[in-house]
Amino acid sequence: MPSRAQILVLAKEPVPGRVKTRLTPPFTPGEAAALAEAALADTLHTVAASPATQRLLALDGLPGAWLPAGYVIIPQRGDSLDERLAAAFTDAHRLRSDPVVLIGMDTPQITADLLTEATRALSEYDAVYGPAADGGFWLLGLREPDPGLLLGVPMSHPETGKHQLDRLAQARLAVHHLPELTDVDTGADAARVAAQAPHTRFAAVLRALNR
Repeated sequence: MPSRAQILVLAKEPVPGRVKTRLTPPFTPGEAAALAEAALADTLHTVAASPATQRLLALDGLPGAWLPAGYVIIPQRGDSLDERLAAAFTDAHRLRSDPVVLIGMDTPQITADLLTEATRALSEYDAVYGPAADGGFWLLGLREPDPGLLLGVPMSHPETGKHQLDRLAQARLAVHHLPELTDVDTGADAARVAAQAPHTRFAAVLRALNR
């Protein structure tokens, strides 16, 4: 079944001191930014290799050499994370009315197969959900984006995922579930993800930093 969904990446420009601050220590702000840039590049290239009707980057900051061709760039809007997520879904859907699959820049181990499963699922389900090991989520896809599905959901919380699933259930949406992945937040997370995906840019940068 061909995909009829677009893929949206929510990300920060990888500037030292602004990204991956929980990686410092053990890494310096510059090293944490290098890891963030590698994770973002891995993510964007995997999205570029996945079927989608449109590929977008909702960016906090400015694009750099890490950005491959073929992306529509939209600015992030809102203060809190739930507001930025809701606005990114809304803006993507306004540009193109296809279903939207949203991911962040914290899972460089994602594969084109997982993203293909997510986009195709929205042909049959109202939503698709990828849980993260920290209690949040690494992917959320919506056939009909609605800010009310996200606004007010507590983010960066051990039960973020539970609250988000509760919100989808309250809206009586049929949800397709994806496998759990680890977000890169801490040094231990970084080591775990690099071991799972040793051929990524992220793993190569981590190996270089650990020499």
